[in-house]
Amino acid sequence: MLAEDSTLLREGLVRLLVEEGHEVPAAVGDATALLREVGARPPDMVVVDIRMPPTHTDEGLRAALEIRERWPGVGVLVLSQHMERNYAVRLLTSNAERVGYLLKDRVAQVEEFLDALERIRAGGAALDPEVVRQLVVRTTHGDPLARLTPRERSVLETLAQGHTNAAISEKLHVSVSTVEKNLNAIFDKLELPHATGYNRRILAVLRYLES
Repeated sequence: MLAEDSTLLREGLVRLLVEEGHEVPAAVGDATALLREVGARPPDMVVVDIRMPPTHTDEGLRAALEIRERWPGVGVLVLSQHMERNYAVRLLTSNAERVGYLLKDRVAQVEEFLDALERIRAGGAALDPEVVRQLVVRTTHGDPLARLTPRERSVLETLAQGHTNAAISEKLHVSVSTVEKNLNAIFDKLELPHATGYNRRILAVLRYLES
């Protein structure tokens, strides 16, 4: 299901998804209508704009958080015109499974958009690289991230986008064993507990970075 107040973008997304073999049972222009549609027939996933009528502030985000709470099996991908750090934190720290946050410019890169949907559908996370970059940038003295090597920081940023170890290996042009070694070092340096499943690691990293 889609919730986007721009008719042009909403219809464009519906056409794209249908052409890619997805079913779009509802495409609405405000958050209230989205919640009504989800309540009537929960879909596999919703794609929702953060800023929606009537105030165009955070109606879409609040709807996304309500969907996460009331229908935890529904994947949620929120779209934003600009990076809004506080909104990203509110969404991601609630639960980092079946969730995504993309800037609208990323939607124009069709393969990346579709890949994000697939990762969310599979139970993972999909975070815009710019969102991750701003989340991990720290400037305060004594920042634990300063302990990381440039390679470890790159691995951390790519991990936080929702990629598996194999995908990180491909993107950074290193071996999977190197990725695993860097991940172990990252969690040791950040004093984070080891957990099975990359989704839990993403959540741990994001929570730590925003603590």
